Parts: sequence; structure tokens; C-alpha cells
Amino acid sequence: QVQLVESGGGLVQAGGSLTLSCVASGSTFRLNAMGWYRQAPGKQRELVASISSNFNTNYADSVKGRFTIYRVNFKNTVYLRMNSLKSEDTAVYYCNAVDPSSAGDYWGEGTLVTVSS
Repeated sequence: QVQLVESGGGLVQAGGSLTLSCVASGSTFRLNAMGWYRQAPGKQRELVASISSNFNTNYADSVKGRFTIYRVNFKNTVYLRMNSLKSEDTAVYYCNAVDPSSAGDYWGEGTLVTVSS
């Protein structure tokens, strides 16, 4: 069982920056594929960015060039650096982990990001 705890959300003005953190426990973190998803009011949850165990990254087109996902394995933490934030980035951001040893798919409780225009 993997536990995920997100932090770093908050209120920021358009054009500003935030860094989200997700600390994982309960598995061998370095083997997990990690991702950040978001869900805006009235919309479906969507993938924002992901990073594999060998550090390959993938981004939604809407955040390419503005967001960066990275991981620090010795801290069991994955980060999402968000620059040039827009009002349409307002959403609850969820951390996701896929544990290859169990094929389990795990979610954090989410952290709210609000971008004011």
C-alpha cells in the first residue's frame, strides 16, 4: 500500500509560480512511476505530467514549457514546478503513483491551486 501526501497548493496571481510536493511511503519509491493530475470544477481529471522510474517525463500540451516534474528518490518525493500560471490552471492537483511490484494505482487527497486573474 502506497500513501501519498501532497502539499504546496494555494492562491497565486496569474503569471506567478508554485511548487507542489508529493511525499510517498509504503513502497520502493524509486521503482514507482509518478504523476500529477488535476481536476477543475465541472471537468474530468486530466494528466498534467508524469515521470517514470528512469526519469522519462511526459507533459500535457497545455503545460509544456511552463511546468516541470521532477523526483528526488532519496526523499521519496515528486515535485511539480509551475511557472507562468494561468487562471485555467485552477484545479485540485492530485499525486499519483503506480507501483510495479503490485500493479497498484494510488492517489493522494489533492491540493488546491487557485490562480487569480
